[in-house]
Amino acid sequence: MARLKAFTMPKWGIEMSEGTIAEWMVAENQLFAKGTVLTLIETDKITNEVEAEADGRFVRLIAEAGQTYPVGALLAVLSDGGEADPAEIDALVAGFKPVDAGFAPDGDEAPAAAPEPVAPVAAASAIPDGIAISPVARDKAVAAGLDVAGLAGSGRGGRITAQDVDRAIAPPTAPTLVGVLPTPPATTVFATPMARRVAAIHAVALEGIAGSGPRGRVRKADVLAAVPVPAPAELSVAAPVPSASGAVDVVAMSSMRRTIARRLTEAKQQIPHFYVRRRVRADRLLALRAAVQGQRPSVNDYLVRACALALMEVPQVNIQVHGQEIHRFADADVAVAVATEKGLVTPIVRAADRLSVAEISAVMAGLAQRARAGKLKPEEFSGGSFSLSNLGGFGVEQFDAIINPPQGAILAVGTARPEPIDDDGAIRIVPVLHLSLSCDHRAIDGADGGRFLAALAGLIENPGLL
Repeated sequence: MARLKAFTMPKWGIEMSEGTIAEWMVAENQLFAKGTVLTLIETDKITNEVEAEADGRFVRLIAEAGQTYPVGALLAVLSDGGEADPAEIDALVAGFKPVDAGFAPDGDEAPAAAPEPVAPVAAASAIPDGIAISPVARDKAVAAGLDVAGLAGSGRGGRITAQDVDRAIAPPTAPTLVGVLPTPPATTVFATPMARRVAAIHAVALEGIAGSGPRGRVRKADVLAAVPVPAPAELSVAAPVPSASGAVDVVAMSSMRRTIARRLTEAKQQIPHFYVRRRVRADRLLALRAAVQGQRPSVNDYLVRACALALMEVPQVNIQVHGQEIHRFADADVAVAVATEKGLVTPIVRAADRLSVAEISAVMAGLAQRARAGKLKPEEFSGGSFSLSNLGGFGVEQFDAIINPPQGAILAVGTARPEPIDDDGAIRIVPVLHLSLSCDHRAIDGADGGRFLAALAGLIENPGLL
């Protein structure tokens, strides 16, 4: 008999709460060998390849490609390679308890959860043997006194599963949804929260919609397919107007883009930002860089070093904010914004205050390459005590950045452009950088931000100190 194991959404990094199944690389009941890539899972920062820990096969794929699931959610059922009894698969699925690992530990077969004691009100013989029902579902139905004769099974071939029985005996409930979208009315239809909200928005009844999700669950796409398309005369003037060519390209947000949108919206709404701005002359820094022989560090590499040393001089800015606590760090872990095809990633130069500019340049080259390839490890982008965002390479003169929580500050750097400055009473025109420091006013005062920029300016204008 095949040995079954639960295949669950893994957890990479302490901040990961969900992942998206980008693609299943093996089909259901297809044999695979140890080391085979089973699936690609997208998180808010990277796409990971999940490899098989041993030979086997998927006896049931539960999660759908393109859908997002929380950490520990059941994605599929594995076997050691042998054929599996559908009843045993049903039992594992019905009794599954979420775990924080990609594979259930050896010996943990995710057994069915023991139901709360219920006084039986019918004998086992009350369910005829001819009805297709799993053993676990039969026991639950008998214990609850449920007549399964009219129950539509969602298992293979119409087999009644434990989930079908649970839904039939559970009191009508609906998730509590809050936000700007309308809350849908209570219904017993098995549907996702988003499907319920979309149905409420478009005044579509969930009853009667055939669900395409696992076990017949109604999904958003099912509801949208049932939304009546208005005739041209019914369209309001507020409807989207296509371009002159008539073509509109609608692109769904990636998992990374959705996470960026959520985190930055929360940061802008919940963090009291204030901004400290300063001009600094960059001619000496650019001259120092030009004198370097061989592989030259980038201007950004010098800025990472300068930020790290300034953070050591003004430790009030080298922090994270966690609720009512301020965490101060002994080293400057500087997160550097890197643009990728999927969105913004902030790999971290750990202990940048201990590294030379050349060492920072080598570290950043590797981090940037892995970031653009989606191969960063969780520890390479999680945490950090400060962020640096430089748009000078795009010709941007000045901008204000949004704080990357839980960090307390972020520095925005524009391009170096020729401007007049006072040089010991003489007017000179030299390249000048425009710096803007965004600070979390819950933990950083204006004086702290001012001292940090003063320290940073001193380092940039006297680059020999770097």
